[in-house]
Amino acid sequence: MIYLGYILTLAVTLFLGLLYPVSPGGSVVEDGTQIDVYFCPDDLCGRRMSELIESSNESVDCALYDLELENVMSALDGKNYRLVVDKKNIGDIDGLSYVKNDNTWQLMHNKFCVIDEKITITGSFNPTVRGDTKNNNNIVIIRSKYISENYLDEFEELYSGVFGSGDNAKYPAVSLDGIVVENYFCPEDLCGDHVIDVIMQANRSVDFMTFSFTHDGIGEALIDKHNDGIMIRGVFEKSQNNEWCEYDKLKDEGIDITWDGSKYNMHNKVFIIDDSIVVTGSFNPSKSGDEKNDENILIIHDAQIAGEYKSEFEMIWKSAIGSGAV
Repeated sequence: MIYLGYILTLAVTLFLGLLYPVSPGGSVVEDGTQIDVYFCPDDLCGRRMSELIESSNESVDCALYDLELENVMSALDGKNYRLVVDKKNIGDIDGLSYVKNDNTWQLMHNKFCVIDEKITITGSFNPTVRGDTKNNNNIVIIRSKYISENYLDEFEELYSGVFGSGDNAKYPAVSLDGIVVENYFCPEDLCGDHVIDVIMQANRSVDFMTFSFTHDGIGEALIDKHNDGIMIRGVFEKSQNNEWCEYDKLKDEGIDITWDGSKYNMHNKVFIIDDSIVVTGSFNPSKSGDEKNDENILIIHDAQIAGEYKSEFEMIWKSAIGSGAV
């Protein structure tokens, strides 16, 4: 009977392995995928979102903090779509059906769409006029059934009225043609802890650009790495200068940081670790973002993608330093 039990266990394990191949590092493996990143306003994020929606053949499921871009709303019209929007911004949407709003006191702060259950677009980009044409933002477009399944599961929770909690991500780590992508949802997946973990892995450098940064734990992690001799640089959005902001604490420790120099919002929520790992998504490193709001993050382990984010960081950094916004 013990031998038979072993055979049955082995058979089930092999069967699951065929369904969900797992890499030696523990991530689910998927081939034939693609990851593209774009930066607003230069890369026309609104147009890229609308074109993806227009290309859909089966379904479009979007959880968006805000929505006002005409081309995105026009693209949705006539498609088989569902939409969740934060209650604060529900008034911006005119003429669309199949819309549910977050009626809770915390924010539904996601900015993602799942197209045909196989393509996901996410990042810091709100499809608004300012988000598209003025503010600094980024989007990631991932063609992956596993990542899309994660986001679709999250969407189903939100659409059914489950806000500020829910199940953990089904596939927290996926190897997409050799690129490991971690995927988490806040608050249930403890996004702040994952950001701290990846910062503490830094051996050479951490560069960050953040809209709202009030998370003490993440601030302390940066100070710890700075004290270890790791090069830290950061750009803060100047409109978020308040008593809870981590700026003064980091500046007092001698960390090389600056306020953004643009007259518009620097709306990214990005950490770049050792020029090889990128953290991005809707998650501001804040207490509310970590413990209350509905958010999502991606942690992408790839030097080429990190290089694209590093180029954007350098542009924003040099602009801020050149403006004298210290």
